[in-house]
Amino acid sequence: RLQENRERLSVCSKLCYAVGGAPYQITGCALGFFLQIYLLDVAQLDPFYASIILFVGRAWDAVTDPMVGFFISKTSWTRFGRLMPWIIFSTPFAVISYCLIWFVPDISRGQVMWYLVFYCIFQTLVTCFHVPYSALTMFISREQSERDSATAYRMTVEVLGTVLGTAIQGQIVGKVVTPCIESPIFISKPNSSVAMEELNMTQDTESLTDTRNAYMIAAGVIGGLYILCAVILSVGVREKRESSELQSDEPVSFFKGLKLVMNHGAYIKLIAGFLFTSLAFMLLEGNFALFCTYTLGFRNEFQNILLAIMLSATLTIPFWQWFLTRFGKKTAVYVGISSAIPFLIMVVVLDSNLIVTYVVAIAAGISVAAAFLLPWSMLPDVIDDFKLQHPDSHGHEAIFFSFYVFFTKFTSGVSLGISTLSLDFAGYQTRGCSQPSEVNFTLKMLVSAVPVGLILLGLLLFKLYPIDEEKRSQNKKALQDLREESNSSSESDNTELASIV
Repeated sequence: RLQENRERLSVCSKLCYAVGGAPYQITGCALGFFLQIYLLDVAQLDPFYASIILFVGRAWDAVTDPMVGFFISKTSWTRFGRLMPWIIFSTPFAVISYCLIWFVPDISRGQVMWYLVFYCIFQTLVTCFHVPYSALTMFISREQSERDSATAYRMTVEVLGTVLGTAIQGQIVGKVVTPCIESPIFISKPNSSVAMEELNMTQDTESLTDTRNAYMIAAGVIGGLYILCAVILSVGVREKRESSELQSDEPVSFFKGLKLVMNHGAYIKLIAGFLFTSLAFMLLEGNFALFCTYTLGFRNEFQNILLAIMLSATLTIPFWQWFLTRFGKKTAVYVGISSAIPFLIMVVVLDSNLIVTYVVAIAAGISVAAAFLLPWSMLPDVIDDFKLQHPDSHGHEAIFFSFYVFFTKFTSGVSLGISTLSLDFAGYQTRGCSQPSEVNFTLKMLVSAVPVGLILLGLLLFKLYPIDEEKRSQNKKALQDLREESNSSSESDNTELASIV
């Protein structure tokens, strides 16, 4: 009991730790909801090139996760910790590159390369922040209950971060009306590019300039929040070394650790389950702004609809934390994530109605909260299970977290690239006030049918996940016994040394 009291985290420590999760979610939400429509309608890129930027950026983001995990595993312990220096030094450069993503360069050629380069640079730097931050979960306390509690704090702040990202980006940009071109202009698709060039010369550009400035202002505000959260995290959280790590400062073998991690059945099954459910929500996120703008016809309301989703998710995080504690994490997965299915079907089956859309948005937010909380709450359970099976292998926490994120991001990059290409093939018209029926049908598939199928597949795969509440309790007791045995052996060694002296 004394040991547990020493391992307890104060509310202040949990809050400072939780605040560190906001930058990733604020920037990720702004990019996820708005980057596609920004590239198409503000930067005025061809949908084909926009799909390349989205795919390559997400794929590169996925590749950087295991790369950063590798370098972290080779990092020696410093007086600031092993993980905290990565967080501190990546922050200012990440903010600069983030702002440059939302800047429209005054160059006739090279815009595609501009966005591709700075998008990839930002994804690399934000990974240098988020992978060590995610692994920090295992170094703030050795008590499973304290880690779960800190994770709940973190998920609440992270979903609040998505609210801030949606609110800041949406409300600042939404106050400026982006000019559009009436669809009858594009009667003949082969001549659409010629018509676009002629119209761009006569179109009033002041409103488009205001829209571009609004995106830059939003990027500046979000960048300031990024720096503030990083400062609070670095000042308010102390990284603790695992007692097992005190035995040696030798860096762990990354490839040996990777082989062990990938052969751990519980980890692979957890990834398989959450891979498809996370992909469903990312696909919905990437296309929802276009769906609201064109298919539903709520051009001036979509930012408020997105905000309703995020607010609903934030308010229901504490409920899902209570639910998983009361009924178990696997039950929470089935109930929480599947609850979005009927509403995703409803939004495309019923006629366009603003009230129905808000109801669907609130219901979807409840499911988004479960999808946010559960993977990060269950990964520490898998790591504990791994430690019991490999008690002599230490320091692989970053590998667990980075490769989970790697698989999720890579597949989301593929899906977003394919979805943007699908819009191109369907005849998407840049800056159009309305879209062809083929585009509207494609958007319905991308925000309803495909996500529903992915959720069902993920829930079926998740039945293979072996760690239920009984297994968690057994692992907790076994780990506690190992620690007590380690502490007793350490005390006996100290006693023997003292007698020799």
